[in-house]
Amino acid sequence: LFRSVLPDTGAPAAPLAPIRLHRDRVTLALYAHFVAWGWLLYSFSPSVPLLAREMGITKAQAGLHGTAMAAGTVVTALVSARMVERFDRRVTLLIASGVLALGVVILVSGRTLGVTLAGVAVIGIGGTLLISAAQPALSLHHSEASAAAVVEANGVGSLFGLLAPLAVGASVAVGWGWRPAVAVTIVLVGVAAVLIGSLPGRGALGSSSVPAMAPADGAPCDPEPAPAAAPARRGFSGTFWFFWVGSLVAVAIENATTFWAADLLIDGTGAGPGIATGAVAGLVAGMSVSRFVVGPISMRRAPEKLLILAFGLAGVGWLILWSATTTPLALVGLVITGLGYGAQYPLSIALLLRASEDRPDKAQARATLGAGGAIAVAPFLLGALADRVGPHSAFLLVPALIAIGAGAVALGLRSVHRAA
Repeated sequence: LFRSVLPDTGAPAAPLAPIRLHRDRVTLALYAHFVAWGWLLYSFSPSVPLLAREMGITKAQAGLHGTAMAAGTVVTALVSARMVERFDRRVTLLIASGVLALGVVILVSGRTLGVTLAGVAVIGIGGTLLISAAQPALSLHHSEASAAAVVEANGVGSLFGLLAPLAVGASVAVGWGWRPAVAVTIVLVGVAAVLIGSLPGRGALGSSSVPAMAPADGAPCDPEPAPAAAPARRGFSGTFWFFWVGSLVAVAIENATTFWAADLLIDGTGAGPGIATGAVAGLVAGMSVSRFVVGPISMRRAPEKLLILAFGLAGVGWLILWSATTTPLALVGLVITGLGYGAQYPLSIALLLRASEDRPDKAQARATLGAGGAIAVAPFLLGALADRVGPHSAFLLVPALIAIGAGAVALGLRSVHRAA
């Protein structure tokens, strides 16, 4: 896992083969699920202020959509590892696709707060189950290149998601509202289901109870199974939990920002709702660029250090966004913030899976549980604060979370050095 730590045998060291990312049919089919989920997140999250105005509810009430999604996420965290063990990752992905599509139908057809909250809860179950099966599959399928694969998969999702706020803004501008843009998710998740359904459920797409000896299309790039005599392990290491905190913070600040960035722009720059919602595409653009750049770099540089740098860059972007009084400057802040945010979640998940000691599905379930808590609290808390002190002051929550995340990752890096 950590290629710099090699035993001293006294013999000349053979040169290490470069780590490469092979994008085969399994990889592309898994990437398609990130596309569908990315579109949903980046079309609905900036639509929340529009939904609040449409229904005449407070920001705190609108923030309950994050809590509803978190409820679905927690449900998934309790069952995802068992589902993969009982069925396999392929079947789990097909089930998740159906649940996600159902949730979107409920959401876009809802005209009351209760119905939209129910739709988002179902979306949380389906979407989180989707990612909970796809990320361990990528990690197993690509072995040493797992960090690059997970980062790039999230990059593909955010790249397509970049179009989502623009689609919402355009839909609002022509008088259709936000719903048609969110409904595009149904088409995308259908395409992902067709692609994964055409592959056999073995290798990385198989059950967690069967070692992933080779990927589903036969390319020998999956890791070897753990020895049969390996002792049973009950808890995760301290290193794991440090990176778990990093992933939790990454989810919290990303969701809080995408939910309420448009409101901050309206309050700070006087931009109209359509322009402010479309400007959130700047955040997603930065995230997309970051993921495509950081993915290859993570095969040559320590992912832990890249993650700490990402938290620092996010802090710089937040400061520009928070202090901006014009829309162009706020857009610059959103892009720089996105450059930091883009690397945070996929790198922290890749490090967390790497520290899972051959238990990626259980590790992903723990990460999902933490993400559920983050989604439940962060958007609601920021929205409630905005109701009381305004969006500008409420956004001071973000740098506090950034500091916590960076500190946790620094402790994780120290733990890795001690283990080495």
